[in-house]
Amino acid sequence: MKIDTVATAFAQARHKLTSDTSALDARLLMQAATDLSHAEVIAEPNRAMTKAQIEIFEGFIERRLAHEPVSRILGAREFYGRSFKISPAVLDPRADTECVVELAMKLTPRGQFIDLGTGSGAIAITLCAENSNLTGVASDLSTNALAVAKHNAETLGVSNQLRFHHGAWLEGIQNRFDLIISNPPYIKQDDQLPPDVTSYDPHLALFGGLDGLDSYRSIAAQSASHLTLNGTVVVEIGLEQADNVVEIFAANGFQLVTKAFDIAQHIRGLAFRSE
Repeated sequence: MKIDTVATAFAQARHKLTSDTSALDARLLMQAATDLSHAEVIAEPNRAMTKAQIEIFEGFIERRLAHEPVSRILGAREFYGRSFKISPAVLDPRADTECVVELAMKLTPRGQFIDLGTGSGAIAITLCAENSNLTGVASDLSTNALAVAKHNAETLGVSNQLRFHHGAWLEGIQNRFDLIISNPPYIKQDDQLPPDVTSYDPHLALFGGLDGLDSYRSIAAQSASHLTLNGTVVVEIGLEQADNVVEIFAANGFQLVTKAFDIAQHIRGLAFRSE
């Protein structure tokens, strides 16, 4: 079959892609290759594709077949209704993290925050974009990640609410904050992950030591001296880590305030305050 229209190219791509999201993946990659909107792809299936568009689209499909996530191919991921640039230096933001952001906004309606391990800046930028009464610091150990976060802050119009810090967790930070928030690395060192994760997400942002809990130990140990009175620590956690993380924070003088549940109703976020 000669591929020369949106419909024929889309049909062949769907046939090649065997995942549950094959239709969505093919559509998003088609839109990127042709610069067409969703509505145009649906309304104009017989639109002719240029040779260049076909080559780009086929290249995208081959990359997807090699397990590269669509967001990595496109270089962007939607989070909380906004498009964030991503690169190999940052974790691909997941929808589950949105419930952690919502928890933080409920507990800290105004004031200053620090986002530890900011990556793309998805958490910090969303807090600022959703609430003009919040200002913060976006911190990361990776200078390449900070460059991506700065770009996203500028693009999404919140640069005036954010400062950026290069460092590990709270090291080198002198301020006190009303909110300390983090989606830290929490995967066990020996856990086996799908290739679309291990091959494309930075391992610095994935793995949290042998038991996956090293990041929480560091954050819990450093947070008390960087919180204002009644300040809150909010962290994202992995599956079945709640009890262990609560124990780690309790050993550092914190008590659990509340939890956040993700789309699948797993505990995804925990909020703590000093006892």
